[in-house]
Amino acid sequence: MTTDTGALLVMNMGLTLRRQRDARRWSQERLAEAANLNRSYVGELERGEAIPSLLTLLKLARALGTTPSLLLQEAEAQERTQTARRLLLTSIAC
Repeated sequence: MTTDTGALLVMNMGLTLRRQRDARRWSQERLAEAANLNRSYVGELERGEAIPSLLTLLKLARALGTTPSLLLQEAEAQERTQTARRLLLTSIAC
């Protein structure tokens, strides 16, 4: 995994967490309480400013009623979509 790919995955994990939280109409504070995390840390995760440990990912997944693997799959799917979109735009520009 390149640095750019790693950074993109971190950003997409943050977007995935926010999307999951928003789908439940939860505030960051509500998710933080459910996952036993600090609210500001949840915000950092959602903005891609922090990388969750496996334990943190498990806490978030359980709080959201899902699994860490499904959260990662969603983040990876977003990454693939973004990569495909960039390739398409590059081919159009050439």
